[in-house]
Amino acid sequence: MILTYLCFRQACSKFVVLFDVRKYSISDIENFIGIKAHTIRVWEVRYNLVPPKRTSTNIRYYDGEDLKMLLNIVALNENGYKISKIAKLSQQQIFELVRELKTNWDNETVQLLTLSSAMINYDEFAFSEILTGCIQEMGLIKTMDVVLFPFAKRVGLLWQTGSIDPSQGYFASNLVRDRIVVEIDRVEKPKVANPKRFLLFLPEREMRETGLLFIRYLLKTYGHDALYLGAEVPYVDLKKAINSYEPDYAFIVLTSLHLGKDINKVVEKVADHVDVPLLVAGSLISEFEILPKDRLTPLKNVCDVVDFLKEL
Repeated sequence: MILTYLCFRQACSKFVVLFDVRKYSISDIENFIGIKAHTIRVWEVRYNLVPPKRTSTNIRYYDGEDLKMLLNIVALNENGYKISKIAKLSQQQIFELVRELKTNWDNETVQLLTLSSAMINYDEFAFSEILTGCIQEMGLIKTMDVVLFPFAKRVGLLWQTGSIDPSQGYFASNLVRDRIVVEIDRVEKPKVANPKRFLLFLPEREMRETGLLFIRYLLKTYGHDALYLGAEVPYVDLKKAINSYEPDYAFIVLTSLHLGKDINKVVEKVADHVDVPLLVAGSLISEFEILPKDRLTPLKNVCDVVDFLKEL
């Protein structure tokens, strides 16, 4: 038993070291914190704030602790603290001030940065604490709109540029997904005079369910019915579901960059396989122009979706 425990401890220590040795370039840091590399270098030269480390071949890099500190510095700076004042603070003082800011749950900038920090460190407790605080203070709808959707967009950029490990992105997205499922279960569906039926699904090559689950939450909140099929539904199966369920609307959410830039081809293909009005939401809808099409309604943001449901 003792030998097994010691082996387990040794394995855990190796696991921790594995994540501690991650090296971030200044372009990685720029993507994480949203501050230009030039500004980061000015902070370093002028105030000696978070000087980078160097490899044996003199290449500059930052480690996980450096990244956490820079995230904290940006959180303070964007909430009125001058860099010259921050530079005079100890690491503990910076940490304490950021902790005070975190309790202001509707401070979107701070929550975005602290979620990023929790994701980097695989800190489930911290990530869940932020989610809980934001939802209790603002409700899930506003939390999704001003915190989680911007966070997801940032994670997508970091993932695309290789600034984070895929496992960090999976870690964060699964925690958000699980929390939305909990919030769906908590909703007491109101009785409405004429509830509509929605078929919810993601087309082939679209795997991110967070946005679609949020739509499911909204539909339940407004008293409508939904058949949730999930991610990457084969087109050949849609007609069977529509014939059986007889929905009033089909609803998809497009967020994955794997779909390519010609989003209209994806939307057109989906529309060709459904014979009911099609609603399309997601970050890609706000980034690319959707061509008009019969029975097609693009919803570019949370407000558009809420307004549409209110008018039903």
